Amino acid sequence: MNAGDTVFVMLSAALVMLMTPGLALFYGGMVREKNVLGTIMQSFIILGIITLEWVLWGYSMAFGPDHWGIIGGLEWFGLKGVGMTPSPDYGSTVPHLAFMIFQCMFAIITPALITGAFAERMKFGAFLLFTVLWATLVYNPLAHWVWGVGGWMGRMGALDFAGGTVVHISSGISALAAALIIGKRLGYGSVPFIPHNLPMTITGAALLWFGWFGFNAGSALASNGLAVSAFVVTHISSAVGALSWTFMEWVHRGKPTTLGAASGAVAGLVAITPASGFVGPVSAMIIGSLAGAICYSGILLKSKLGYDDSLDVVGIHGLGGIWGALATGLFASTHINPDGANGLFFGNPWQLWIQFVSVIATMVFAFIMTLIILKVIDLFIGLRVSHEEEQRGMDICLHNEAGYSH
Repeated sequence: MNAGDTVFVMLSAALVMLMTPGLALFYGGMVREKNVLGTIMQSFIILGIITLEWVLWGYSMAFGPDHWGIIGGLEWFGLKGVGMTPSPDYGSTVPHLAFMIFQCMFAIITPALITGAFAERMKFGAFLLFTVLWATLVYNPLAHWVWGVGGWMGRMGALDFAGGTVVHISSGISALAAALIIGKRLGYGSVPFIPHNLPMTITGAALLWFGWFGFNAGSALASNGLAVSAFVVTHISSAVGALSWTFMEWVHRGKPTTLGAASGAVAGLVAITPASGFVGPVSAMIIGSLAGAICYSGILLKSKLGYDDSLDVVGIHGLGGIWGALATGLFASTHINPDGANGLFFGNPWQLWIQFVSVIATMVFAFIMTLIILKVIDLFIGLRVSHEEEQRGMDICLHNEAGYSH
């Protein structure tokens, strides 16, 4: 066991934990005033509910002893056997518990990302049930496929350093399913939905950027050169993503916006996530610049397709995650990480095919499973609040409180 690595992983876990309250502020500022607390609550309460799920059965399903390359068993139910000595498979220089709690923070933020798709209109009870079912039936298997010992996607050679498929594509595609099933907000297309507090959103984006260093660099699971490389390319991609989106918006709409800069920074972070442990600085600049352009274009496409993804989860996390996973197949280099693989531009076109297969498998699995989960919940308890509750707002109707006193 290495003391430096242990401290590094614990601090990284704390940084990733901070991303979920950061996401709450990022999303909270973008909704209307009457829904700010309801939106923040969705992210915040996930810290509680997914922690319980992860400790009881989630961690064992994701990282426990492999069954058929698809899922871990329940041998580690309630963290049985997950102790203070290192695991030979997961972070061999840190306590097994440190790896577990680091991964717990990933399991928390992933369903929180989806909440942006159905903001301002979902029942709180239905949301809680959806979160537990989605984590159990979608996130845990995906995490096992990619990162669990024996998972089929990892065995195939798919590269996903910190969660392009597991976190971003899964949440982005599930967000699309949720937006389609739950339906549009009342007045969508005829009533303007204007963010009520952009300083709150910018603050949230800054916390996400800050926490993302733990997300990506921490995935090295050691305080070493690879962690530094992941840290540096994460920052580069986010910075370039913010510039790319801003300039795209400036040319297209005539004025650059703070919301655009924040969205571009997040798009750059999303896209570099799977590649962060495999690419160098120049590759990160290309990945970030294209992320800003691709995700901005995705936002424009949403209005043409007509679905109501309230806070653009599909455009940023779905498209950004897909681009990042494929970009890993283009720019990965064993010069950066000898344990990885070379991508197309470093002489290995097969890696791009592997990345493509992993993207398609993740999209199909997440979309179909999310549709089934939402349909079942709707059948038994209903998904949406009433029209009257939606008009009055989530804060008063669901939580009996208001974000501001005027």
